[in-house]
Amino acid sequence: MYITHGQLINEKIRSEAVMSDLDFFSKEIVAWKASEPRLEAITADKYYKGDHDILNRRRTTFNSEGKEIETKRLPNNRVVDNQYGKLVDQKKNYLLSKEITFDSDNAEYISALKKIFNRRAMRSIKLCGQNAINGGISWIFPDITKDEIKFRVFPAYEILPFWKNSEHTELDCAVRYYTAEYYDVDKTKKTLELVEIYKTTGVERYRLEGGTLHPEEELVPYLSTNDGLFNWDRVPLIPVKANPREIPLIKRCKELQDSINLVWSNFVNLTDQNPYNMVLIVKNYSGTDAECVWDKVAKDGVINVDTIDGVPGDVDKLQIDVNADNYKTVIDCLKRAMIENCRGFDAKDDRLSGNPNQMNIQSMYSDIDLDANDMENEFQGAFEELLWFVNKYLKLAGLGDFSGTDVDVIFNRDILINESEAIANCRDSAGVISQHTIIAQHPWTRDVKKELKLIEDESKEPDENYDGAFPPNRMDINAE
Repeated sequence: MYITHGQLINEKIRSEAVMSDLDFFSKEIVAWKASEPRLEAITADKYYKGDHDILNRRRTTFNSEGKEIETKRLPNNRVVDNQYGKLVDQKKNYLLSKEITFDSDNAEYISALKKIFNRRAMRSIKLCGQNAINGGISWIFPDITKDEIKFRVFPAYEILPFWKNSEHTELDCAVRYYTAEYYDVDKTKKTLELVEIYKTTGVERYRLEGGTLHPEEELVPYLSTNDGLFNWDRVPLIPVKANPREIPLIKRCKELQDSINLVWSNFVNLTDQNPYNMVLIVKNYSGTDAECVWDKVAKDGVINVDTIDGVPGDVDKLQIDVNADNYKTVIDCLKRAMIENCRGFDAKDDRLSGNPNQMNIQSMYSDIDLDANDMENEFQGAFEELLWFVNKYLKLAGLGDFSGTDVDVIFNRDILINESEAIANCRDSAGVISQHTIIAQHPWTRDVKKELKLIEDESKEPDENYDGAFPPNRMDINAE
């Protein structure tokens, strides 16, 4: 656990060490840059994009001196089968692909929240979920002006937090480290290391050179209005965790993903139509050096052999047949292990064949639900903090004071259902439970209140399609 900035200032060790704030942050940043949690988050982001370790693979052999050297003779296919990226998207979309809804007795508050959490905001929330899965934790910065509120998202490898408590729920301050490219006077592209320190007193900006912080901008307040410059009572960085322990998904499955890539690459190497992918048996070749044989094959596709002492020359090959079924079995086992360890689901599961019932579908989703429950719980806590800033913005913008107003944040999971079975259950529940509950559970319902209003309006409207189509009674028919 980090010693918080506040603790460091107040404790006796601070005075004995004679360490300034700048020295403290400089040392912490340098140590954190090479720390395991940050490097894991960077690796996870690379793997999500498809930049896997297999891409750096070399085929090697040993020379006459026993030194390992890279060889170009052997096929070196580097196949990336990005199951990790698929699982990240699966988890992210399972919880966050559908629109987040809000429920409160205050209709005005709900209307205001819907305008703030529009599609642009939900895109940021979804990105935050992706970063949290990759790095174990992600960060939202509510960027507030008098006219609008925007949500900036920072990945785990950019933020060094200093917590007030061991549960990692309250921030004392936080450091953002990132890089930017620029051209110097010689038109040479260079990389600048930048640092922002977020405190309740504002943001301090520095550049990092040689492990030392150099001031770039004095203390900058978070909010500027016509009435002056202001700061928040809290550090405006909100942690969003994938799970309470902040464990990134890559930690569960990197070796499995690497194994899948390796098996695929080896399989393609062995099936590659390459003359070097075999052993040549050469008799009575005029050259004695194996290099000459391979150069001749590579250049001309043929070699010349001689008859020596009545023994005819010959060329044969020794090649191992590849059993594709063996590789398929291994890859299938590794993929299943990856799905189970990452708590995902297999969309090609046998339980979905035919006409699956809802119990089979729920069984298939049981593992991903475990992670989704943890993640949703963390998102609920993050939204409580986020709504504190949202309420401040609404009050500042003159849109209403909703401080202390109760609201439920509802995450609508994207789960496959048997629609026919669900609709039948809704129909059978009529007269047993309320119409509101039935409509809420119907698979085609998006907005319960809107749907109830449409039903009410339809019941009041006369059915004009059948007006005059039938006589009023049986006697009129007989009269004709």
